Amino acid sequence: MTAQIRKAEPEQNASKDAARWKRFSGTLGQPAKPLSTEESARAEADVKPFAAYLKALIPPDPLRSDAIIEDRWRIGHERLQLSNGAPPWSVPPPSHHFADRVHRFDWLKDMIAHSDAGLNRACAIVDDWTEHFGQFHAFFWRLDPLTSRVWNWLLAGRHLFQTGTDAARQSRLDALHQQILYMQKTLHICTDPEVLWRAGCINLAYALVQEDQPSLKSALKAFEALTDDQLLADGGHISRSPQTLLLCLADMLVLQDLLKQVNIECPEFMQKWIMRMAAMVNFFKLHDGALAVFNNGSETRMEGVDAVLKASGQTPRNFMFTIKSGFHKLRKEKLTLMLDCGTAPPAPYATKAHAGPLGFEFTDGTARIVTSSGFSPEANLEWQAASRRTIAHSTLSLSGRDAVTFKTCETSQLLYPAGPVDLVAKRMEEESKVWLEAQHSGFKEKYGLIHKRRLSVSASGTCLNGEDSLVRPVASELDEDGKFIGFTLRFHLHPTVSAIKDNDKIYLRCENNAIWRFTSSHDGLQLENAYYLGRGVPEKSKQILITGRADPNSDGTDPSNQIQWTFERNGSVS
Repeated sequence: MTAQIRKAEPEQNASKDAARWKRFSGTLGQPAKPLSTEESARAEADVKPFAAYLKALIPPDPLRSDAIIEDRWRIGHERLQLSNGAPPWSVPPPSHHFADRVHRFDWLKDMIAHSDAGLNRACAIVDDWTEHFGQFHAFFWRLDPLTSRVWNWLLAGRHLFQTGTDAARQSRLDALHQQILYMQKTLHICTDPEVLWRAGCINLAYALVQEDQPSLKSALKAFEALTDDQLLADGGHISRSPQTLLLCLADMLVLQDLLKQVNIECPEFMQKWIMRMAAMVNFFKLHDGALAVFNNGSETRMEGVDAVLKASGQTPRNFMFTIKSGFHKLRKEKLTLMLDCGTAPPAPYATKAHAGPLGFEFTDGTARIVTSSGFSPEANLEWQAASRRTIAHSTLSLSGRDAVTFKTCETSQLLYPAGPVDLVAKRMEEESKVWLEAQHSGFKEKYGLIHKRRLSVSASGTCLNGEDSLVRPVASELDEDGKFIGFTLRFHLHPTVSAIKDNDKIYLRCENNAIWRFTSSHDGLQLENAYYLGRGVPEKSKQILITGRADPNSDGTDPSNQIQWTFERNGSVS
């Protein structure tokens, strides 16, 4: 078996895959550099057995473990069918992306939890990896997959380092130690926030399990600085991603439990953040138990959300808006709507952020209705890039352009959305209705128009009314050309929604068998195909489109510039 990525396709396709990888992964995809002989010299002391073991919070995925036990390896839409328990790198990978994801070992806990046979096979695959890649590999020792792999090994430590012969256990410990040493010696060149977070967790956890008191003090100090950098005052994550927030909270709770195991009191700063983060995760939790899919979020299995919230020990607090994170929620009876009314975070925290200002998600009880294209790290990089654009969200795009400007991050060479400028939102509550009004100036510089959105929910929770308008500010000079500008208003439907167009109406049958009717004051109502990534693979879905042409000099009240629309519950079917 070779330690190199082999050609999985004909030369031309392999070259295209390499070009795609380079284009979409930036510096995170560049090969790692080996340490010098002096730098890689190991400490004289042997690696000690662990004094305590990390306890994973996110429950294993039985569907994935069943597939792997049957030798079916899947990353997004790419698959490998192996035999006899062979490791996934024993054959050429379908793509760089597939190889990158497999070598992160996200699947490890699923395999271990399956059965004794699963545990033994998992250990054998780790041993095979150690034999072929345990010293160094330019692709798989990049800090991004390396820190994911090390964290997954630590979470599985009770099984990996207590199963098998003394020699096998020590070999796994040595391989873990070598990777951590490499991480520590090269981390100074890293600017990726996700990698820095995982590295902070690893350093703190490793100091605890190795009973390394000098390292523990510096690791705690560094981790506190990380929380100050990446967490917002309201408990949200600076990336504005519900998924990232959940995973960071899970990591922190794992570390809290580890501190307890070794009889060290959890620092006050961790207790403060756990309380705030848990409240924010609960805010993003929808009626089906999973999270909203804003930014690089996906429908994390409800079991994982529940497990993390339960471990936090916090009593859920109900609030309807988040000032720092930039979200508003409307809830009446079974209807829940969540509106994205925040700007993109600064680089480098925005390199996975989405360009969906004023996009919203809308549910009827446990049934998801309106969403975005979603996101999944398992989907290939081209799908991930496409899901970030404005047209992949339930909001308005003007002349086919994004509502923000995508720029290149100097350190990572990845694209990030900047803006939009002047994004504001306000909330009004009456006895019978709740209103949200929001606007942004993302199109103003190019077209002189502001996008305004007004949303209201009836007291019965059976009607969602919306109004989108394109407005030229009073203080702006008139556009002398006066040429009308094409716009498209999109409503992405969840894959579980069946949609049928009937003249000027669209009927939606939802997962809970409820029927909703969509109508609009505007001509140009369409129903088109779309895709959804929020459940791990690209799934076919539908989207409602309203197209038209806007007057660049309108105050927003003209029919051409003001689009009124309604989702109304129209009964249910058995």
